[in-house]
Amino acid sequence: MRAPARPPAPAKGEALLRHRAAGGKIQMLPKCAVRGAEDFAVWYTPGVAEACRAIVENADAADECTNRANLVAVVSDGTRVLGLGDIGPAAGLPVMEGKALLFKYLGGVDAVPICLDTKEPDEIVKAVQWLAPSFGAINLEDIAQPKCFRVLAALRATLRIPVWHDDQQGTATVVLAGLTNALRITGRRPETARIALIGVGAANVAVYRLLVQRGADPRNIVACDSVGTLHPDRGDIERLQETFPEKWRICRETNAAGRTGKIADALQGADVCLAFSTPGPGIIQPPWIAAMAKDAIVFACANPVPEIWPDEALRAGARVVATGRSDFANQVNNSLAFPGVFRGALDVRARALTEGMALAAADALAAHAVELGLRDDRILPPMDDTEAVVRIAAAVGMQAQAERLARLPRPEAELRALARAAIARSRRSTEALAEAGLLG
Repeated sequence: MRAPARPPAPAKGEALLRHRAAGGKIQMLPKCAVRGAEDFAVWYTPGVAEACRAIVENADAADECTNRANLVAVVSDGTRVLGLGDIGPAAGLPVMEGKALLFKYLGGVDAVPICLDTKEPDEIVKAVQWLAPSFGAINLEDIAQPKCFRVLAALRATLRIPVWHDDQQGTATVVLAGLTNALRITGRRPETARIALIGVGAANVAVYRLLVQRGADPRNIVACDSVGTLHPDRGDIERLQETFPEKWRICRETNAAGRTGKIADALQGADVCLAFSTPGPGIIQPPWIAAMAKDAIVFACANPVPEIWPDEALRAGARVVATGRSDFANQVNNSLAFPGVFRGALDVRARALTEGMALAAADALAAHAVELGLRDDRILPPMDDTEAVVRIAAAVGMQAQAERLARLPRPEAELRALARAAIARSRRSTEALAEAGLLG
């Protein structure tokens, strides 16, 4: 594969100017027709009381009489935003609005950004529990580790609606789909592939879980954090195992060869590099890629700048290179998964989002890419591929039913039709507003 030129950076200040001109990225519009003042008697008082009484008699009626069944809360405390770090809830709001935009445009899902002015995990949990009656699902976003694991676990255990931490499950779903196809291209199998995990934060911890469930051998995996490779003799992690139980588990289960050292040592002879670490460039050096196995697979997914530029990795001998950015080939980004995952979960009114549903979504995404035609520089569909969203939604909905977590069972064909219709409505309404000059 020829190393592509690096894309030019956007003009400095352009994004800020457009955000200011539009006044943000989302707004709220009615779903019902208002033809005159008399309609308010139906949509508000006195007619609204009938809907209220129906919900008192049967709580599930809220999914029919309100927008809850299509509404997601995007919740963050702003402690781990993109490559910016702990910038706080107000500064994180543009990202949460962006997430809501993608939910609506790509999946036809309504989403509300909610940035909480607390860093305490118990307070985050309590706030979401208080908000939950208004929403059909919860998407946690940009919450620092290790508290992100605790918050997710607590909410999944106490809420009867889907809860998903996109930096964990969403990223892992897309990584698994992309890696499945990269392994196909290079003639490898997950059971025997030698995998290096560079960075052991929320993303790669979740990646590790899905890899093992998909058949990867933990003994062939070497993880590396900012201190060095993970192994049972990492006393610093053992002493903090109650705070970082996931990292301690990886220490105990992986690295059968007992490899020590830093990133270069973790990559030596590896078939696969899955990097979610510090934004680069230069975090991963070309000679370290050259020391990997022939036809190496390199996912350099730090944002906004990958750990190594794709052209450098390709020149160093990598065959398949992916990043988290849309301006390079092979974008591995959770935006490929979450619109379809939530679309499918909402359409069957699932009570949870499970690892099994994440695996089903990964399989659907990978299979759709195969149908489009795999290449070294095309292991996944683009993020605006409607059919990918439809396939994922149907797969998630069917898996929810298989796991007896669906409150509204539906056949696969219906799930696909519902997803297509919701996405079409969203895009047509956006286009109509733009043509009318009502959008920034």
